[in-house]
Amino acid sequence: MAMTINIEPLSPVLGASIQGIDLRNPVDLDSQELLYQTFINHSVLCFPGQELTAKDQLRFANLFGRGDGGDRVKRRDNKQRRTGERGMMYVSNIRENGQLIGVLPDGEMMFHSDGAHRESPYRATTLYAIKIPSRGGNTLFSNLYAAYEALPQSTKDKIENLVTRVVYDYEAVDRADTIAADPVLPRAQHKLVKTHPDSGRKTLYLSRLMTQDIIDIEPSEGEELLLELFDHSEKPEFVYSHEWRVDDLIIWDNRCTNHARTDFPPDEQRMLRRYTVSEPEAPTQF
Repeated sequence: MAMTINIEPLSPVLGASIQGIDLRNPVDLDSQELLYQTFINHSVLCFPGQELTAKDQLRFANLFGRGDGGDRVKRRDNKQRRTGERGMMYVSNIRENGQLIGVLPDGEMMFHSDGAHRESPYRATTLYAIKIPSRGGNTLFSNLYAAYEALPQSTKDKIENLVTRVVYDYEAVDRADTIAADPVLPRAQHKLVKTHPDSGRKTLYLSRLMTQDIIDIEPSEGEELLLELFDHSEKPEFVYSHEWRVDDLIIWDNRCTNHARTDFPPDEQRMLRRYTVSEPEAPTQF
């Protein structure tokens, strides 16, 4: 099967389109190895024209780590922190009986990395397109390897050992919400510059939506530095914009990319199915 797989770049900055494989069927070991290495090399993979059930998508996610297939139930614990089991969810603005069937329904969304507010973030995310609006709703992917490598050496030296505090407020819509996020929300601390455990390359690890501040730096100085790095990492030369088609399946590496969403007509339906991928055993030191 591996010999039939066709790999083409999605853009000059990152990503590859994969054809010649039917993900409704189990994938042989040689092809699994090829797909995983292609994932490491390109950070974002798109498999167009895949007609997949949720079971198929979860089996695919398991090729890249531990697919999170539990029942996802959002609730608040006894300390009023919002929690949720890792599992399948819909990213959708569709409502049934007046209730949203999914999450993140409308509008633009700032750059972020899934699970960065956890001590062990998601290794990857898979997203499968079921309903797509006539325009907009593109997913933007930022190459954080390239953004890091383009920094001047003086900046690399300055940020090498800095540690950030990361939070995810489910209701945040702008940077001010992130800075002022409720203290009870779950947080994690991460190095601002990390070394990817599979590629060995250095990458920035921060995002406008989720990085709250830099530890042990005066707040105004830290925010100035973060804004500079956000702007840098979101430059067009580091970003690929994916225009979705029905039956596209995409997987991206949360360890070296950020992603965002463009706006789309609110009166049109958008529905994608998401499974995240966690580390298969004990978290790697990423």
